[in-house]
Amino acid sequence: MLDAIWQNFIVEGGVFLEVALILGIASALGFLGRTLRQPLIVMFLATGILAGPAFLGLIESYEQIELLAHMGIAFLLFIVGLRLDLHLIRTTGPVAFATGLGQIVFTSIIGFAIALLFGLPFMSAAYVAVALTFSSTIIIVKLLSDKKEIDSLHGQIAVGFLIVQDIAAILALVLLTTLGSQIDAEESVWLVTIFIALKGFGFLAAIWFFMIYLVPGLLRRLADSQELLVLFAVAWAILLGGIAEMLGFSKEVGAFLAGVSLASSNYRDMIAGRLTSLRDFLLLFFFIDLGARLNWQAVGSQIYPSIWFSLFVLIGNPLIVLIIMGFMGYRRRTGFLAGLTVAQISEFSLIVAALGLNLGHITQQDMGLITLVGVVTICASTYMILYSAPLYHFLERPLKIFERRNPYREPQTDVSAAVPLVDVILMGLGGYGSGLAAQLAARNKTFIGVDFDPATLERWRNQGILCIYGDMADPEILEQLPLNKTRWVVSTVRSQALSLSLLNLLKNRGFNGKMALTAVNETEADLYHKAGAQVVFRPFSDAAEQAADALTDAMDVLPDDSDLPIAFREIRIRSGSEFAGQTIRNIPLRSQASVSILAISRGGHVLYSPDPDFQIYPGDRLVIVGLPTDLKEAEALLSRQEKPMDDLDILDRFSIAEIHLAADSPLDGMTLADAQIRQKYAVTVIGIRRKEEQVFTPGPAERLQSGDRLLIIGFSKDVGTLKRQEPI
Repeated sequence: MLDAIWQNFIVEGGVFLEVALILGIASALGFLGRTLRQPLIVMFLATGILAGPAFLGLIESYEQIELLAHMGIAFLLFIVGLRLDLHLIRTTGPVAFATGLGQIVFTSIIGFAIALLFGLPFMSAAYVAVALTFSSTIIIVKLLSDKKEIDSLHGQIAVGFLIVQDIAAILALVLLTTLGSQIDAEESVWLVTIFIALKGFGFLAAIWFFMIYLVPGLLRRLADSQELLVLFAVAWAILLGGIAEMLGFSKEVGAFLAGVSLASSNYRDMIAGRLTSLRDFLLLFFFIDLGARLNWQAVGSQIYPSIWFSLFVLIGNPLIVLIIMGFMGYRRRTGFLAGLTVAQISEFSLIVAALGLNLGHITQQDMGLITLVGVVTICASTYMILYSAPLYHFLERPLKIFERRNPYREPQTDVSAAVPLVDVILMGLGGYGSGLAAQLAARNKTFIGVDFDPATLERWRNQGILCIYGDMADPEILEQLPLNKTRWVVSTVRSQALSLSLLNLLKNRGFNGKMALTAVNETEADLYHKAGAQVVFRPFSDAAEQAADALTDAMDVLPDDSDLPIAFREIRIRSGSEFAGQTIRNIPLRSQASVSILAISRGGHVLYSPDPDFQIYPGDRLVIVGLPTDLKEAEALLSRQEKPMDDLDILDRFSIAEIHLAADSPLDGMTLADAQIRQKYAVTVIGIRRKEEQVFTPGPAERLQSGDRLLIIGFSKDVGTLKRQEPI
């Protein structure tokens, strides 16, 4: 009775109500998936299963959902073509081709053999083997981006061979939709193949002509309106999809070629970005349709073989990548992290399998097997990638067999014996790290850069900076660093787990220098201070405060627009400026740039019309007035950096030492105030070691005793002078 009422409710509500209920279930399951840190693909399959005939029976409009599913696949392949980055494959060298093709060949051969052992027919075994070879570019790129590993060496290699896999998947779709659907028993295979090849070459030639002669001008005219440009891209993808289907190819292949035809334009990233949400929405219906059409009787019979195939994908695929990359001279850690990205089958695998089912090449049981393997491997590999660091730490020793004695593509450079004293080891040369590195270089500080982006390292090496390839998550990186010759280790990586891990590793190795970490908020900053970091950077809050100061000052100081041919500009005096510490009288703005200082902002207060003896300090904001051309010259003048002194480090550097108080010292029995150590020696007593007792930050009334060891701090030259007089 309830079932009849429910069905009548669905029928009366129509397609809109049906789709609304399905999307509601998808949203609820998607939220659950986010909580479990699972990709939405798995949750969408679960939506189809739950809404399908096996459970709630909500789905009645199969034709409409199937149409949306086909459009979702078409847009998926259109965006793959649009973002086809062959340059990335070239920059990662032969490893992308070797690993991508090698993994496809070995996985398909071994998978085919396993399928035959389970008694699958030849065609079914071939489809299963092909499905096992493809990994999900969408899932992997998302996970690597979330972990900020997309620019790392293993991330770039993984994306490179995933592109190779995508190309192989497209070729597989072409072969299946042409040869599989057009060859019958009465026709010659060779004649049909030649006819298909001619049609294919003609189609490609037409697209090439359009891409070279028509696309550039057409897109320039459409670029005035982003909405019109995106609408054209959608129409173009669907048009080529329809033409491809008319020629005997699949609509998905046509959409892919439509993306390739626009990939060389300057607007591809904008088009892809605007269509990504549409792609994700339409792909939802593909997975819902797939889940709803699963034959549960057929799926239930495939549980046992799906376990073995899943183990092969989860363990075998990473091992294949490890072996290939180890043979090519990469370290086991790089091979392992790259290998984890192929420990699942992808949406392409399910698309190929669904196509084979429609063509009659495989059965419902085969489709159920591939779907089960997809669900298991996607779920498991997500956690493997998210927790790759502890997983590698656990397997580090046994993985040694996959690494050459000399991993020549990733030489471990031991700089400990090659460098003198170093001011800073800077871990992370991204946007914030590169800015910090540039400021350190301007201040004549010696530093070693550590990063895992090869392009970033090459850029800094070309500037003469010593850089090491390394990942802060890799404990082995510390073996390459001259920690015993380093004053500071600075991390610009904004990851709480990695920062605390680095802090603990340095403590365990007995690092005696100082540590600076980068926090994203005040809570994290407090945590780092408690853990032992001496300095914590707050790039977001500091930049926001500086921006608010600049905006507020501009609101208060800059006058409204006038018709006079003059302009105003605000310039911040940076640390190291040649004029920091100078009075306005000594800054040749009027004589060299013909501009005047209108006001100065400092610490939230604005001083109008400052007098010539006003002293300028770093951080001050000068509002200057003059002709626009002169303002640019004035900005260059004020930004000029002071030439560093050769002995700047010796003069400015503080050092700490212990001074022994002699048995007959005249200071015996005197208080610190009476001893006047600060006045006589220009150093400060910050602690006293007296037999078993230790006194820190002693007050002026603290009495000195013979035999005391005074802990002092001061400039290096002053501490050195006092040390030469020891005992005092």
